[in-house]
Amino acid sequence: MPDKKAILVIGAGDATGGAIARRFAREGYIACVTRRSADKLAPLVEQIRTDGGEAHGFGSDARKEEEMAALVRKIETEIAPIEVAVFNIGANVRFSIAETTARVYFKVWEMACFAGFLMGREVSNAMLPRGRGTILFTGATASLRGREGFAAFAGAKHGLRALAQSMARELWPKGIHVAHPIVDGAIDTEFIRSNFPERYALLEQGGIVSPDSIAEVYWQLHQQPRDAWTHETEIRPWMETW
Repeated sequence: MPDKKAILVIGAGDATGGAIARRFAREGYIACVTRRSADKLAPLVEQIRTDGGEAHGFGSDARKEEEMAALVRKIETEIAPIEVAVFNIGANVRFSIAETTARVYFKVWEMACFAGFLMGREVSNAMLPRGRGTILFTGATASLRGREGFAAFAGAKHGLRALAQSMARELWPKGIHVAHPIVDGAIDTEFIRSNFPERYALLEQGGIVSPDSIAEVYWQLHQQPRDAWTHETEIRPWMETW
């Protein structure tokens, strides 16, 4: 049907990426979600379909140019036009600078920055002829400042932020909304639950960000009128120090 619209979520994990896909699926968007292992997407795809939405899972390595191009082409030709694209790969690691190998640094950059460029280029090329679309790059605390142990991650996230800024200045006049929401705080995930129980205890006080709350911000960004677009917004719990 000509009115079908897809959202592509690169890095649709069990928390933020999955919540974003579910939020847009509730609005009628066809959720096209990716992880390197397609098997891990089965619960998310099943949940969206159970809730009455449409979803498709793809096993894809976002660092590979040919795979990203083929993914976008397949969705555009076989499923629906990509109206929204979300880059949500994390790649957060911690090593002292002395222990940060060249392989670690390069891999983190590939995952958290280069893959974002590949997605941004491919989906914008699809959106430009239509003169509309939304591209969202998930930022983190490391997008704004580096700290000890995070040289690789902060370098990659700073690079992704610069990519988003450059794309926004180029594509906004052409009808494509590029934004860089920054999640500055712990997210309600199994990782936080298992490794930082004291922090997780703050959940009921609103001290940890809910993936559903993040997804709501992403939906609001997509809904903004063109005369009041946001490029960068920060998402953090009320008790977070910053």
